[in-house]
Amino acid sequence: MTEATVANSHTADSLSRHRSVWEMRADGWIGLVDDLGRLATLARDHADFEPTLARVRSVVAILAPIESYWAFPGGRVFGELGNWIERGELARAHQAARRIHRMLAAQTYRHESAAIDAEGDLPSQIETDSEREKQLSRPYFEVLIVDEMSAGEEQALRRRVQSKRNPDDDFMFDVVIVPSFEDALIATLVNFNLQAVVIRHGFPFRSMYHNDMLRRFLDGVDNSIEKLAESERGPLLGRQIAQLRPELDLYLVTDVNVEEIAARAGEIFKRIFFREEDHIELYSSIMKGVGERHKTPFFNALREYAKQPTGVFHALPLARGKSIMNSNWIGDLAQFYGMNLFMAETSATSGGLDSLLDPVGPLKVAQEYAARAFGAKRTYFATNGTSTCNKIVVQALVRPDDIVLVDRNCHKSHHYGMVLAGAQVTYLDSYPLDQYSMYGAVPVRHIKQTLLDFRKAGTLNRVRMVLLTNCTFDGVVYDVERVMMECLAIKPDLVFLWDEAWFAFARCHPIYRQRTGMATAAKLADLFADPAYAKRYEEFKAGFDDAAWGDDEKVLNTRLLPDPAKARVRVYATHSTHKTLTALRQGSMIHVWDQDFKDKAEEAFHEAYMTHTSTSPNYQILASLDVGRRQVELEGYELVQRQLELAMTLREQVLNHPLLSKYFRFMRVGDLVPPQYRESGVETYYNVDSGWNNLEQAWRTDEFAMDPTRATLYIGLTGMDGDTFKNKELMDKYGIQINKTSRNTVLFMTNIGSTRSAVAYLLEVLVKIARDVDKRVADMSAIERRIHDKRVRSLTQEQPPLPDFSSFHFAFRGRSVEGRAQTRDGDIRSAFFLSYDDENCEYIGMAEAAQAIKGGRELVSALFVIPYPPGFPILVPGQVISAEILQFMQALDVKEIHGFRPELGFRIFNDEALGRVAEATAARAALAATGRAAFPVERGSQTVSETVEVQEGITPSTPATTRVQS
Repeated sequence: MTEATVANSHTADSLSRHRSVWEMRADGWIGLVDDLGRLATLARDHADFEPTLARVRSVVAILAPIESYWAFPGGRVFGELGNWIERGELARAHQAARRIHRMLAAQTYRHESAAIDAEGDLPSQIETDSEREKQLSRPYFEVLIVDEMSAGEEQALRRRVQSKRNPDDDFMFDVVIVPSFEDALIATLVNFNLQAVVIRHGFPFRSMYHNDMLRRFLDGVDNSIEKLAESERGPLLGRQIAQLRPELDLYLVTDVNVEEIAARAGEIFKRIFFREEDHIELYSSIMKGVGERHKTPFFNALREYAKQPTGVFHALPLARGKSIMNSNWIGDLAQFYGMNLFMAETSATSGGLDSLLDPVGPLKVAQEYAARAFGAKRTYFATNGTSTCNKIVVQALVRPDDIVLVDRNCHKSHHYGMVLAGAQVTYLDSYPLDQYSMYGAVPVRHIKQTLLDFRKAGTLNRVRMVLLTNCTFDGVVYDVERVMMECLAIKPDLVFLWDEAWFAFARCHPIYRQRTGMATAAKLADLFADPAYAKRYEEFKAGFDDAAWGDDEKVLNTRLLPDPAKARVRVYATHSTHKTLTALRQGSMIHVWDQDFKDKAEEAFHEAYMTHTSTSPNYQILASLDVGRRQVELEGYELVQRQLELAMTLREQVLNHPLLSKYFRFMRVGDLVPPQYRESGVETYYNVDSGWNNLEQAWRTDEFAMDPTRATLYIGLTGMDGDTFKNKELMDKYGIQINKTSRNTVLFMTNIGSTRSAVAYLLEVLVKIARDVDKRVADMSAIERRIHDKRVRSLTQEQPPLPDFSSFHFAFRGRSVEGRAQTRDGDIRSAFFLSYDDENCEYIGMAEAAQAIKGGRELVSALFVIPYPPGFPILVPGQVISAEILQFMQALDVKEIHGFRPELGFRIFNDEALGRVAEATAARAALAATGRAAFPVERGSQTVSETVEVQEGITPSTPATTRVQS
């Protein structure tokens, strides 16, 4: 076997072992340093010398293209290292490689000289400690230069950049130079340090590198670009980089008509320069651009306020720590938290601060920066969690009697929001995963069928909003673009509320971003304004006439296109920023992309915001939201990519460990998403042959994708249920915190704060638990083993089927009877408040309920009934208790069921109350058919029925009671 063959064999093995180019880079340097150290001590005729040298050459071949995309050590320095190896200067190469690896691992290259050879120049001497401290405190970043340069031109450019560095600069940067279109795209995705890209005039399309793992970054690139003139590639490259990493500042340096390019592509680039005439301005622009993203206006204002001497004659004795410093008993509070927390605590909205309810200063700017970071037109901060954000959006957009399509398995704040708004709620059913006691997500076919039912019933005009959770707690992610496109084809003015409480981080990564509400809203707005789409729609319309719209099955089986002349992009997303990004608990955001916001929503939104937002918001939470936004824009991509890699590492380790795989397995996309919703046919996102290609392919094509960072561990084979495993094993014994369980699963989530050490500890704990189970099973008597096997069988094979939403009782079906059998909506508000009066309710036990249902009685829940797990309402107020729901409740073996009292049973409405409400509902419906409406009015101590004319577009709230002065 030749040396080249051996090296190629090692290269293929090395590539197949790694999940990512970053892991390959880290492991490559470790192996290179170890092998060079071994070579430096071996005689050339030693049996291990040639195989070790072959490994070194293989690693060098792998690392060479990767290092060309980083400023340190960079392609030139790495090439020099390779030359030393080939010349046999192995000791020198080992010393240099060891130093490079140390600087990479500790990230000291960010503030130290890049001299790596002991015989070369030493780092420049820093004169004072203050200079050293200032250098360490200056953030470092890298700038990508896209241009085909000679080695001499590269060196000249680097020297010019270094000569412009000033000790007073807020940042320090180095440059990465790549020669082609493909190299620029790869560098954009590979190099986390990039903050700006300078695209110069004229460069080739193809990369000289053919590393398979690197070329995976080019999947989907249009090769026809190669045929374009070199002068046309710059703007096109800028457009593609902006799609991949929208946070980067882009600059174009061109030799052609700069004015024309600025008019045509100016929105992509931060600035466009003509040749080299403004290279000083370019340097300043780069520094200023990064500085804009680094600014934290409210955090800075709060820090400055904390430094000011003030006299507090206002609320908050705690302000500036006075009530603590003057105390003999609570000084430990300041010792624990530190004084800065209390120095920044205030009720003031002056002195450089701002009011959350009416921001005009730093808070206003901070929210504008957040909108930029998350791709929204407007962003609003919230200090009491996404529960409040959800209620604000619903109250702002939904009027009484509007119909809202809601994922039944959404967060409880949405259910209560519907009560407050007086909406007619249509609950959508997610596909069930009975074997894991969890629900998936709502198929688009079901949403379309529901809209078509309203169309047939003549009530489509009252459908206001579609509300879905993306992603779900268990990591199921919608094809947001498809859902909105097909729904807008049926009703072009629909409003979408995407509850992205657990998906705030998605904006940071190009794979995740494509399935977020804000990114999709921007894409659809551009699409509907594109003449090419208008032509595509006309072609669709020509083949899909009125007769086709009358055929439900054809509509359901067709990928519908909305009319661009009618469709409005009205999208809202709520983020629990604190759940997946850096923010204090309850720090959340509302993001808005609504083309009709100013005309149709602004005033109502502000009123709803005022209704639910505290007049005393926590400034520390607001400051943390501001800083969290900065992190998203400057290092979000890097942190989310690491989060993703840690999750894949965790999954792979459990899969390949003999003992762990005996009792545990992490659920794959094939477990969470049924085949009919996986167009790609992908069962698992990672495999040795194709790496992460499956992940990217599935996220592009499938109706539902899975977030790999939601690692759901199947534990049924241990004989422990999720609650026991969480509390008695993970938490009580080992101090590991998790959030969600089902009957036979527990959910682990990696986040941007997860570390390799934390993953290693979790694996260590899982091994200990598996060993304990192994020992316990081995020590069981025959009877104990039968009990254990029965328990395992119960957890793995005998899951109760998850019930769908049954229906609302007729009494709570709203103001219209005509066509009502075809729709599923109900008046949850009137049912909710009817249960406040004990005279309207009774309790019924499980056994008695079963007999009553069998005898034909309709039992109607008066409360939300929520078993944990699965953690979603099995019953809502006004819902009929079906035999399937009762069967599920009887089969549950969970301890926690909100809204159900074991000693009493279900709280239900009695027949007298249902009769009264049903009679009133029928009367109101009959009046509504004549264009009039009746609703209860309190006059003194009596309630009478008022009849009013219903004006077009105004619908009185049927459950509300109006109090009139006698």
